[in-house]
Amino acid sequence: MEHKIHQGRNVKRFREMLGIKQEVLAFDLGDDWNQKKISLLEQKEHIEVPLLQQISAVLKIPVEAFQNFDEEQAIYNISCNFSDNAVNNNGFNIQNINPVEKIIELHDQKIALYERMLAEKETMMARLEKLLENK
Repeated sequence: MEHKIHQGRNVKRFREMLGIKQEVLAFDLGDDWNQKKISLLEQKEHIEVPLLQQISAVLKIPVEAFQNFDEEQAIYNISCNFSDNAVNNNGFNIQNINPVEKIIELHDQKIALYERMLAEKETMMARLEKLLENK
């Protein structure tokens, strides 16, 4: 059973990955385009090559990406080739950075900075008080 690639869905995926709204794509494609027409285009399984070339130029993505990208195959490929302690083909370790630990580390650095700033402020206040006493 051959899996058909849904080109309209691929246009939508790449457009969304780039953070481009349907209205913006319609504007970039020209006057005969609007949001509703883009929505209908993204529902089409097959899109004519000249139109794909036009979309390709606007999104700066090769036509082949729209024609060949298969989400199921990509997910299968990723799930088969990567694990928690994955190593790539060059032998370099892929580091897994825990975002919570990183946030805690940044928070601790921020607290330390605030404490240094507070100490500096207290030193300056003491100097100002001393100057005022001497006058």
